[in-house]
Amino acid sequence: MRIRIVDAFTDRPFSGNPAGVLLLDAFPDDDWLRDVALEVNHAETAFAHPLPEGGEADWALRWFTPVAEVALCGHATLATAHVLHTTGAHEGPVRFATRSGVLVATPAEDGSVTLDFPTAPLTRVDLPDGITEALGAEPGAAFDTGPNVGDLLLEVADEKTVHGLAPDLKALAAHSERGVIATARAEDPARGYDYVSRCFFPNIGIDEDPVTGSAHTALAPYWSERLGRPDLTGLQASPRSGRVRTRLRGDRTLLSGRAVTVIDGELLA
Repeated sequence: MRIRIVDAFTDRPFSGNPAGVLLLDAFPDDDWLRDVALEVNHAETAFAHPLPEGGEADWALRWFTPVAEVALCGHATLATAHVLHTTGAHEGPVRFATRSGVLVATPAEDGSVTLDFPTAPLTRVDLPDGITEALGAEPGAAFDTGPNVGDLLLEVADEKTVHGLAPDLKALAAHSERGVIATARAEDPARGYDYVSRCFFPNIGIDEDPVTGSAHTALAPYWSERLGRPDLTGLQASPRSGRVRTRLRGDRTLLSGRAVTVIDGELLA
């Protein structure tokens, strides 16, 4: 069967967040899905198969890290939609049936794709004991991001602090279900982004995720409230880097970006 590696939330190869994408006739057993995700060894591998016409969704979609299945993934959804549209497997908006409900991906003429995701509910929490030492910086505020995202959102002093983070990942793993999002306001919005972030997910086998769509369903409401605008652009400041355009619409968040297929091959196992 065909397997593709797609760089998501970028318009050039070898940047953004890579995801494996497999289009199937049906989902094989979970052990096989986990084995393929481990073999691909990217932050996520997406598995999708078409659904009968007339239902609430067009394709079923699941996401696996090298060690676990996850409830929500933005970059692998964008990568899957990119493959469907560029190969002609699906035209127009595509509705995915997922563990987080039906998610819609809509292509634009410029090649970008907009994802319609649930907005993460943010709940302010006390700073956990030891979080400053684990993160390597003192947060000013902490928020729980709800069950779909499962992260601890931490605002730190400034963009320079975000770029310089070198956390103790073993210690960080004790502080959330999935991981930690560290964020700060952009130092200079004239550079084309409004806030920066980095995402560390040691609990699911990802020390640092390059560009995390699901995290932006929490970052969008957080920064939209503070900056007073529903439309923003976030820069995820990982070594690969990538930008996510966000639009807050109440309980839904629109995430927009581009993708590039870098490998198109054959899975023999």
